[in-house]
Amino acid sequence: MQLRQRGFTMVESLVALVVLSIGLLGIAGLFVESLRSSRTALLRTHAVNLAGDIADRILANGNAEDSYDTATYGGAPALRGCAPDAGSAGNNCSVGELAEDDLARWQDAVRFALPPPADPADAAVVSFIRATNPGRPDRYRISIAWQEPGVEQYSYTSELVVMPRPPIS
Repeated sequence: MQLRQRGFTMVESLVALVVLSIGLLGIAGLFVESLRSSRTALLRTHAVNLAGDIADRILANGNAEDSYDTATYGGAPALRGCAPDAGSAGNNCSVGELAEDDLARWQDAVRFALPPPADPADAAVVSFIRATNPGRPDRYRISIAWQEPGVEQYSYTSELVVMPRPPIS
């Protein structure tokens, strides 16, 4: 009478372990890549929201024109205290001072929300492009750049078109 062996041999167990290990390594690689992609998507969302924020500020202070151009301030606009905060009720500012205050607050928000790019001067830039013909719209180019660890620099650029307004009387 012959006895049949039941169970697995050692070789079968080792082969199964190797196949399982390779599968788990693949899943781990996919998990790491999904985390990296999620972080990139989150930072891009922050950039789009920050561009929308400064665009809303420009539209709300539409007569400021080139006061929103960061080159006007050498890339470093100063806080003017125009907006109320926890410590003060805010100052009564001119159109240009409000634009400078908006830019300074916006650049601080960009520095807080996004990792700095290789050249920090490129992190948050607004350029004013005056219309070439009367009655044509002025434009603003809003650029935000950031550097993610281990990858190239990312940037987001948006253009805002502002139709001419009559002067405030």
